[in-house]
Amino acid sequence: MTEIALVPEDLPKIGFVSLGCPKATVDSERILTQLRAEGYGLSPTYDGADLVVINTCGFIDAAVEESLEAIGEAVSEHGRVIVTGCLGARADLVRETHPQVLAVTGPHAYAEVMKAVHAHLPPPQGSFASLLPPQGIKLTPRHFAYLKISEGCNHRCSFCIIPSMRGDLVSRPIGEVMQEAERLVDAGVRELLVVSQDTSAYGLDLRYRTDFWNARPLRTDIETLARAMGGLPAWVRLHYVYPYPHVDTLIPLMAEGRILPYLDVPLQHASPRVLKAMRRPAASEKVLGRIERWREICPSLVIRSTFIVGFPGETEDDFKRLLNFLEAARLDRVGCFAYSPVDGATANGLPDQLPDRLREERLERLMAVQAGISREKLAERIGQRLTVLVDEVEEDGVIARSYADAPEIDGTVIVPGSWELDPGDFIEVEVTDAQEHDLWARPVED
Repeated sequence: MTEIALVPEDLPKIGFVSLGCPKATVDSERILTQLRAEGYGLSPTYDGADLVVINTCGFIDAAVEESLEAIGEAVSEHGRVIVTGCLGARADLVRETHPQVLAVTGPHAYAEVMKAVHAHLPPPQGSFASLLPPQGIKLTPRHFAYLKISEGCNHRCSFCIIPSMRGDLVSRPIGEVMQEAERLVDAGVRELLVVSQDTSAYGLDLRYRTDFWNARPLRTDIETLARAMGGLPAWVRLHYVYPYPHVDTLIPLMAEGRILPYLDVPLQHASPRVLKAMRRPAASEKVLGRIERWREICPSLVIRSTFIVGFPGETEDDFKRLLNFLEAARLDRVGCFAYSPVDGATANGLPDQLPDRLREERLERLMAVQAGISREKLAERIGQRLTVLVDEVEEDGVIARSYADAPEIDGTVIVPGSWELDPGDFIEVEVTDAQEHDLWARPVED
């Protein structure tokens, strides 16, 4: 739990636990902002809280277990607990495991959360707008922020239950998104991380209708949004970009420097047979061709992707096809998961479920292949000059990130020595060494 600011001692205080992905982090920030706007204080400890709110994750079994453990700890340590978030969509499971909880709501159910809080801890009277910073409450460091542009997803991947928890795609108006982006940058944010369940589908549900920002008409689509956000004095990084054909239009914007040349595309596999069972696009050869064209247009492009191994029915030949794809694609950043059944997912009913041992073995084999690719690609950066964004300043060095590094999931650029810098500063460095995930560099002083 985190305390955001000092508040009068007599204000009712909320303890807040935020779990899950960056999209859930944005949900937590919105709830926290509303709590502060209504005069609630925030406590970093159970002892100092009058009520505890837990924003849960429920995507895979490990996340469900973590969320249930967090609820159990709060119930044991405090007793007065409200549950929200993705696991809240499975209210029966939450109440069966922890019947003492006061209320359970689903994801992005801001009004329902506040209603439950009001019922068990009425807000103080009066205006508390002065307690809020202009950008609202943020759980990230001051110099970067997640910006969620839509909720839900229209896909029905067989391994995923997100649509059943978060619903179909609902895009925010582009004028509203740009106003938030502008407020964040004005408040000192130097990197905007655009997130959603399906970023490249942005605006589809609105039929790409025209909206307005600063009296400018803007079409509600991802290319227009990227172009507009690229005009702000901050890095813009796109996450969770489903590989629709129109993603190709974003690459020239990266080559122009309007947005970071970083593309997070969850490909999931390379075998057409497995992709069909996953209900995903099933043409890895076309993907390789697109990657080649992207790199021709934008040679500095960094590509991150995620994969699932051990999916039901995955043969050794399917898996080797995935390894061959990695060798050919030479992706910069790769995350991988051993398939795990998710309660409610249609993949649970597929035949030929693989044993846990084989799933984990294939995970280790894939990551070993990717580790070699990552080492080689990072070694190629030795001697290059990069602009990096400072994240942390310590006595014996600076921890920073380049355009190739998203916070918390990618590597870092380490600058040894004592430097008069602050988080949020941009500096130019020369790369001096590289390992599997991280780079070492020295400042350029010319």
